[in-house]
Amino acid sequence: MRLSAKWFLWFTGIGVYVMFLGGIFYYNLFKWTFDEKLKQESIDMVRLYAPTIIEGLARNQSAITMAELDIVSRFSKDDRVASLLYLNKYGEVRWFKDPSMMTKSFDDFTRQVSLPTDAIEQAWLAKTPIVRAVANMPLYDIAIPLALRGDVLGVLDLQISREGVVKVINKAMHKYAVGAVGVLLLLGIPLYFFLHHFVINPMLNLRDAIESISFKNLDLKFPARNDEIGELAGVITIFLSKVKAEIANSMVKAKRRGAAEEHWWESILKAVVSTNHRAIVVDEDNSVLYTNFPVTGVVTTDGKFHLLDVIDSQQQDVLRLVSVALDNPNQVKEADTMFRSELCHVKAVHLDEDGETKRTLILFEPKRVGARI
Repeated sequence: MRLSAKWFLWFTGIGVYVMFLGGIFYYNLFKWTFDEKLKQESIDMVRLYAPTIIEGLARNQSAITMAELDIVSRFSKDDRVASLLYLNKYGEVRWFKDPSMMTKSFDDFTRQVSLPTDAIEQAWLAKTPIVRAVANMPLYDIAIPLALRGDVLGVLDLQISREGVVKVINKAMHKYAVGAVGVLLLLGIPLYFFLHHFVINPMLNLRDAIESISFKNLDLKFPARNDEIGELAGVITIFLSKVKAEIANSMVKAKRRGAAEEHWWESILKAVVSTNHRAIVVDEDNSVLYTNFPVTGVVTTDGKFHLLDVIDSQQQDVLRLVSVALDNPNQVKEADTMFRSELCHVKAVHLDEDGETKRTLILFEPKRVGARI
């Protein structure tokens, strides 16, 4: 997988992970904020009109006044109020949306209408507003005691719908998602161009420069850079210079070794081979290393002659003898042939030791005139 694809996957994965965690955090933050605001607004709404309601309760517990009726009617028409129950201090229903429930006791009311929570009882005992979440429903049950000088004169129970809050939260989360994606893009696009311009392109240029290195000079053609990629190019350049020096050193050693071996063969052949005999020494590639007679032909790239340039390719018996010698190392193989228009007795031996040096010695011994091949 390419580096840009890995970066994209990592950036996208981290971005989605951060957005998910942020979404959980902001969802709970929005929920807490808007829910608390809804609860407090509902309680404040009742507290705003509490003096008028308490005045009506203090004046007459059995019948609701017109002022109270106007207030509770206003509350019941609020979109946030799903249900409203108004009780006096005796637990009698002072107002409910079903007129048939009016003046009934709390026990009779609860037999016909199921209350979702115990908020009314808790508010009556605690003398402070009690809020309970209704299970499995988007509602809050808010019971607010109406007290005068510490004496509870009645309770106003509101079931507040959370549908408006849910809509607000969903709208806020939608804005959060759009904003998070926008921030991700605003961060990702500059970072991608930075990665592509300062990392990927220089690496591709370095790759092309390495691929275009010539084995003749081993030079890395890459512009200087003052960053990590420039340091990498510098290390590669140093490595190539060391390789170049090592190759040059190896070539010098090989040349010296070849000269020494040529001198060694010259000394050996002068000592053991007659002056009228012709000797040829070839390596494992059949390149001529030494002859005790002048030769002409096409020189290979390493400055040597090939055996076929010294021996006529039509002399199949000589080539066959050399092949037999190669298959039987350290054994002398003999045959008769014509070499340079002269009848000769040929000896060939392939010197093969455990090391890397493998040489084949071919010796041509002229025969007297009239001898049979």
